[in-house]
Amino acid sequence: MTKSSSAFLTIGEVSNDLKLPQHVLRFWETKFSLIKPMKRGGGRRYYRPEDVKILRGIQRLLYADGYTIKGVQKLLSEDGKNVLQEATSERKKNKPLHENVEAKQKIKLIINELEEIRAIARR
Repeated sequence: MTKSSSAFLTIGEVSNDLKLPQHVLRFWETKFSLIKPMKRGGGRRYYRPEDVKILRGIQRLLYADGYTIKGVQKLLSEDGKNVLQEATSERKKNKPLHENVEAKQKIKLIINELEEIRAIARR
């Protein structure tokens, strides 16, 4: 039997769903104030569907789009819910959140050129 889409999930269920260790979810709670699972007796966490959406958005920003924790914190402080909605909706389309692939390639080329210049200068 499967749970309804509006049912609360335990940390183990969310961990399995997102393919993330439970300790990562607990760590993210300390870094992102938007993550607020309900806690019951003994400290058991129960995540609402909205919490899971937030976690998916953060996961996307960190792992797919290459943001750091500080970068995600900054994005969320500037435009929190909109950023997460965009991250989760773009995930379904399988596109990067920000079309920054081309920019990253240009940056890599510049870094390579600078390293070559440094090597030449040291000779």
